[in-house]
Amino acid sequence: MAGHNPPQNCPLCPRLVDFRHLQQQRYPDWYNAPVHGFGSLDAPIAIIGLAPGLKGANRTGRPFTGDFAGNLLFKMMLKHGWASGVFKARADDGLVLHQARIINAVRCLPPENKPTADEIKTCRPFLERDLARMPHIKVFFTLGQIAHHTVLDLLGLRRRDYPFQHHGEWQLGDGKHLISSYHCSRYNTQTGRLTESMFDAVFDSVDALIGRP
Repeated sequence: MAGHNPPQNCPLCPRLVDFRHLQQQRYPDWYNAPVHGFGSLDAPIAIIGLAPGLKGANRTGRPFTGDFAGNLLFKMMLKHGWASGVFKARADDGLVLHQARIINAVRCLPPENKPTADEIKTCRPFLERDLARMPHIKVFFTLGQIAHHTVLDLLGLRRRDYPFQHHGEWQLGDGKHLISSYHCSRYNTQTGRLTESMFDAVFDSVDALIGRP
């Protein structure tokens, strides 16, 4: 585990390795490998997601690209000036991120989109190394409870002191903040648990924290 990112054939989580091999057999033209972060290392915002989606990042090789969750995320990023270009749900669409870098807590596709606690812990050093290369972080923006807890564990913070909630906001010291949101998944948006206006309001709060009008 010497590199910043896991290798394409990362062997660390046997269940995820077996699932990766299954997808490579089923979809040989897909990416089917650990998905790395997307966006500038100089960004002040680190968006932490859960894991690649089967038909999203596992297919395209770019976080939140190709599945439903990315549609709302990148729509908000473009609206708030965190990205430029046109999002076409392809890794080669030319979209550029300016204010944020997107990193998943788990880099490999898990069955049913549910990584185990051991898999989350095993992959956490890669997230830690990625964040360590971002010297200007002001906001950790977590999408969903697993991402929220992963960031807390990485920072050595007690979960009971920072309970996951939608639009939760905490000051961490050293000018850094933690903001949590429900995940922008198809289930959350179609059931109304997360509306576009709710998600937009979280982006407004992050903008305020990094000094954007």
